[in-house]
Amino acid sequence: MIVEHKEICSILPHRYPFLFIDKVIDIEEGKKAVGIKNLTINEPFFQGHFPDNPVMPGVLVVEAMAQTAGILAYKSGVKGNSIFFMSIEKAKFRRPVFPGDQLMLEIRLLHRRNTVCKFEGLAYVDNKLVAEAEFTAMVSDKEI
Repeated sequence: MIVEHKEICSILPHRYPFLFIDKVIDIEEGKKAVGIKNLTINEPFFQGHFPDNPVMPGVLVVEAMAQTAGILAYKSGVKGNSIFFMSIEKAKFRRPVFPGDQLMLEIRLLHRRNTVCKFEGLAYVDNKLVAEAEFTAMVSDKEI
């Protein structure tokens, strides 16, 4: 199952410049999802994050993983208006991510209890691991 940009926008509340996935190219409901983010020099964070040698901030790579996880949660039947981080664990940043890279985000659902889900995320560029993390998120109907 492929989830294109228009459907992503109908699921996630994020918008430019904080929408960090372009599409989801594979979903196994309740199990895993693979998201894609194509990076160009026009991304706003590259302007201020080492402008002479632009690098995608690691926390934004984790955010991209979380947004992909939000699509997986929604497609797995966890409904709500917003998804919020509860914890980030075991985060490791292996390689920098540069303009022109395509970030592939592999997300696996480790555990679900009602609206709380725990995920494992792996981020790759050119089949090389660039970041990994485990994180817990809650889906909520409440607005903050």
